[in-house]
Amino acid sequence: MEQTYEVVIVGGGFAGVAAAKELGHKGVAVLLIDQNNYHQFQPLLYQVSTAQIGITDVTRPLRGIFRRNKRVRVITAIATSVDATARTVTTADGNTYRGRILVLATGAVPNFFNTPGAEENTYPLYSANDATRLGTRLVELLDETDSRPNNGGVNVVVVGGGPTGVETAGALAEMFKYVVPEYFSHSSASKCSVHLVDMVPTVLNTFSEKSQKYARSRLTKMGAKLKLGSGVTEVRDDGVTLADGTVLPSQLVVWAGGLKAGPIIAGSGLPQGRGGRIDTNPDLTAPGFDGVYVLGDAANTTDRTGAKLPQLGSVAQQSGKWAARNIYADLTGGAREPFKYVDKGYMAMVGRGAAVAELGKKHTQLQGPFAFIAWLAVHVVLLSGNRQRIRALFSWFENYLSHTRSHVAPAQAKSG
Repeated sequence: MEQTYEVVIVGGGFAGVAAAKELGHKGVAVLLIDQNNYHQFQPLLYQVSTAQIGITDVTRPLRGIFRRNKRVRVITAIATSVDATARTVTTADGNTYRGRILVLATGAVPNFFNTPGAEENTYPLYSANDATRLGTRLVELLDETDSRPNNGGVNVVVVGGGPTGVETAGALAEMFKYVVPEYFSHSSASKCSVHLVDMVPTVLNTFSEKSQKYARSRLTKMGAKLKLGSGVTEVRDDGVTLADGTVLPSQLVVWAGGLKAGPIIAGSGLPQGRGGRIDTNPDLTAPGFDGVYVLGDAANTTDRTGAKLPQLGSVAQQSGKWAARNIYADLTGGAREPFKYVDKGYMAMVGRGAAVAELGKKHTQLQGPFAFIAWLAVHVVLLSGNRQRIRALFSWFENYLSHTRSHVAPAQAKSG
């Protein structure tokens, strides 16, 4: 059965939600399709896995977001195929949805770069399910270590020196140093370790040298061990091997090594560029396919000057709002305008009270507590919903004053 809407949006992330909100407010009939019934705040998933905040702090029901906007209909379904020419989406239940305008904001999946064993033996951190899975496994390993302390501590390898990898490594190092001794034996905690590895010779490669230096120093001070300049060539269930022959034993490998567009983009017939993403036109449409927009991590987005934009939540959110204006112009006989991105800069947390931030178009640099405050302010604003903001603030206040954790994931009971 085929159903027709003015606009069909696939994906309930930053870009898809922003576009649906804007269009709904303009009275446009929108269908929003996502495989989950919630919107997730991906930049904070590492804090869920390290028990700093709860899963409900970073997820919000999509129907709750749009409950007062009756022009936006939300359905939970897995999109299995897209026909860009016909502007249709088919879901796993066999239904087909056609839009006068089709928006693909399908997000991304981990890019393992064909590394042997990576897909089977690592824990990516790109979805709410990933975060809870990683958090549960971490508690399981700590429980096992605590019951058999002579076996050593928990050794974690984080692959990827970008913001996700740095923030995850910093959170884990801080957890092992301050939090684990509060809940487990001190001897077990002292044997835990975190390695951060990347093929490039520095962390936070897109940041300034000063920010990179601060991040390296802070990570090292917290006990994280950096192994940079040598990529991962194999991942096994007992550790990783690097290109220079180094072997790092590990019971847990976190993959923060990159993203690529999901399989639905690969099968869409749209021309793919770097990372399997679509190189969009300046007005955010797909080249050669009128009425098809591609946003967020599914797109290689440029601004009106042709400069390539990073895969950031702020880019996705702004592009969603801008695409909605162009879509409204399409539907009402107006003219599209090329996307104008407002550069808000970059930031990454590097542990308690420490962060790096390069703010605004001029990338004004901050390191330390002031950058940390800026990081908190920006993430509170970006969180979806007042309840999520209040809960996250309360959790941060509790964690940073006392090193306690109210959200430790329960380890799964084992039979036998």
